[in-house]
Amino acid sequence: MIDGTFGGGGHTRALLDASAPDGCVLALDADPDAIARGQALRAEYGDRLILRHMNFAAMAEAAAAVGWQAGTVATILLDLGLSSFQLGDAERGFSFMHDGPLDMRFDPTTGLTAAEIVNTWDETALADLFWAYGEEPASRHVARHIVQHRIRRPYATTLQLADTVVGAKGGRRGRIHPATQVFQALRIAVNDEVGVLTGALSAARDLLRPGGRLAVISFHSLEDRAVKLFFRHEASATEPDMLPRSVPVQPLARTPTLHILTPRPVTPTAAEITANPRARSGKLRVAEKRAPDGDD
Repeated sequence: MIDGTFGGGGHTRALLDASAPDGCVLALDADPDAIARGQALRAEYGDRLILRHMNFAAMAEAAAAVGWQAGTVATILLDLGLSSFQLGDAERGFSFMHDGPLDMRFDPTTGLTAAEIVNTWDETALADLFWAYGEEPASRHVARHIVQHRIRRPYATTLQLADTVVGAKGGRRGRIHPATQVFQALRIAVNDEVGVLTGALSAARDLLRPGGRLAVISFHSLEDRAVKLFFRHEASATEPDMLPRSVPVQPLARTPTLHILTPRPVTPTAAEITANPRARSGKLRVAEKRAPDGDD
């Protein structure tokens, strides 16, 4: 089995316990801190747990490196977004509730930081980012304020940015912090979350054996939409018609690769939300790999 997002190790532990005594889990995480935390779990489960500091987009390479070929994996789990450990660590720069460096990288050893984006992208690019990845209705107004403020002092910390967003939106009102959508958009861009997810879903499809299952937990509409559309495409017997409706064409036949087990996403119960409020926006979708001949 593959846990593509090790995080705190809760899902990995559940997979190991469910597959005892012989099941093996390859656990990946782009965050080296998560892999370091996982050493305690490895001491408990021994060789049944394989830990790798890798983004889940590289799961095919990780699987091949341990001798797992395409079509042989029983279960693949992706729990998208950031972990509670990352959110609670001010030094990682994910949260507007704690002051820290404006970083937001899942892997702090590589890539652009959020500060570099905020301080160098022009107003139009920032506004488009906040709208596309954060669905921020005041995206252009917020971007304008950021560009005006960074002339006097480049942004270096999370609270500097959060204060600008709050000011641009006229203060805090309601339960949701005004900077929530801007911070989400920056995090998605910093980590290329949409692009990474697209590649990972295709890799997971190829790695699964017939009857194997892919489970994906998402926490915002961009992720959930990408998973839903991928599942629908892979469960369809025809390629979508991309031509204008006025052009008469015969849809191309194809062999479906997945069978959708969750026509509607599974969402947390009230009790689960009470126990873990951060789970409130979670959506779980599951699909099963079809046999090569298309039979279930």
